[in-house]
Amino acid sequence: ADFDLGQKAADLAQKQFKKLDGLIINHGVLDPVKKLADSTASEWRDAYNVNFFSAVAMTKAALPELRKSKGCILYTSSGAAMNAYPTWGAYGSAKAAMNHLAMTLANEEPEITSISIRPGVVDTEMQRDIREKHNTAMFEKDAARFKELKETGGLLKPEQPGHVMAKLVLNPPKELNGKFLSWNGEELKAFQE
Repeated sequence: ADFDLGQKAADLAQKQFKKLDGLIINHGVLDPVKKLADSTASEWRDAYNVNFFSAVAMTKAALPELRKSKGCILYTSSGAAMNAYPTWGAYGSAKAAMNHLAMTLANEEPEITSISIRPGVVDTEMQRDIREKHNTAMFEKDAARFKELKETGGLLKPEQPGHVMAKLVLNPPKELNGKFLSWNGEELKAFQE
C-alpha cells in the first residue's frame, strides 16, 4: 500500500472542504480466490495491501483532522470477516483485521468514532466477479448461493447500505465506537429511514 496516497487524499479533502469530519473507507478485492494450499504469500500480501494496509494509510492520514472535528471513520467490512468461505481466506482475514483496526482505534482515539459495518450482499462488480469469474474456484454451494441471490433479486442495491452509512458517518452514536455492525441491524435502525 502506498501510504502517500492516503495523505494526498486527506490533504485534498482538507483543501476542498476546509475540514474533515467523516471518512468512509469502502474498497476491496476478493483475489486470490483459491485455497490456502494453492495460494502464494505474494498473492495474500497483494490482497492485504488493498484490503487492509490502504485502510491503515487512509486512517493515519486523516487522524489529525478527525481529532479536531471529533469525527467518524466507517470501515466497510464484510460478512466474510466473521464467516469463513473456502477460497476467500485472504479477503475474509483482511476484513477481520480491519474490524480489529476499528476496535483498536476506538481505544487509542476515543474522540473519533470508529465503526466497522457489514453492508450485506450488494449488487456490485465484486458480486458479478463472484458469479462469473470466481464461481469455478469456489465451493459449489457457495457459488450457487450467490448466483441464486442475483437470480431471485436478493442482492441489495448499493444505495441501501450506502444511505445508512452516509447518515451514520455524519452523526455516529458514541456507544457504537469500536463495534462491528450490520447495515440493517437494530443498532442502526434510526439511520435506515
